[in-house]
Amino acid sequence: MSGGPPVVVSARGLRKEFGEFVAVDGVDFDIVRGEVFGFLGPNGAGKTSTMRMIACMSPPSGGVLRVRGMDPAHDGPAIRAGIGLVPQDDALDLELSVLDNLLIYGRYFDLPRRAVRERALRLLEFAQLSERAGAKVDSLSGGMRRRLTIARALISGPELVILDEPTTGLDPQARHLVWERLYRLKQEGVTLVVTTHYMDEAEQLCDRLVVMDGGRIAAAGSPRALIDEHVSREVLEVRLADDTYAAAAEQIAKVTERVELLADRLCCYGEDGDTMLAELHALGHRPTSVLVRRASLEDVFLRLTGRRLTD
Repeated sequence: MSGGPPVVVSARGLRKEFGEFVAVDGVDFDIVRGEVFGFLGPNGAGKTSTMRMIACMSPPSGGVLRVRGMDPAHDGPAIRAGIGLVPQDDALDLELSVLDNLLIYGRYFDLPRRAVRERALRLLEFAQLSERAGAKVDSLSGGMRRRLTIARALISGPELVILDEPTTGLDPQARHLVWERLYRLKQEGVTLVVTTHYMDEAEQLCDRLVVMDGGRIAAAGSPRALIDEHVSREVLEVRLADDTYAAAAEQIAKVTERVELLADRLCCYGEDGDTMLAELHALGHRPTSVLVRRASLEDVFLRLTGRRLTD
């Protein structure tokens, strides 16, 4: 990526093995400064293992990995000093106040007390938690705890922030608020690395991403480029009487670009969903439910792996 932003993380042939089990199987990627880079895939795809290697929490089993120009095998402490980590589990101290969670965490970085307090107060404002500064963490909602965990990861002023499933378990309103906070970080020039199994989250947040399955990278690119490359413009999802799915799939396949027969629905891919529905009606099928939508990253994953992200 010569001439562009500097590379913050680079991997070539990166592997992670646990005994005979290969969690990450020779992946290559570059993450550049100031972008939001995503690892998309289902549980067990190798996303978290990859993130733990980037964060210097787990040593690679093979390949080459450089983080901020350094080798995790030799420069782990220096790398970790410039990384903010948001794990899947918040791991906050429930008995302490919201502010004290930040103050105590900030002391781990040998920062002056005054500097830590100033940063903590700014981060509470950033996380929209200033009014809850004195409240116990135990009283916070799930979305508030997630925002506090993100604020805690920023206390050292990191150049790179790693977020593992940042919105799992949150309701839609809380998820969108977290997304807005992360977008603000990107605007400030912070490099974000995100793992998620939510395709809408990846589409909303990521400049570029890789789709992982079985420890390997199945595809890489921007969300829009991946959709354009691997699936057609629109998707027709229909539910039919149970005994008609196989026949309908065989028939409609002749007049669509692609058909996926799932456990509870038929997905037809083409340029116009309404036209595909008319073709289905002309073949004598009467769906019990119909949805016409734009193609998404989940359709990309289904095309590449033969299963949905939630399988």
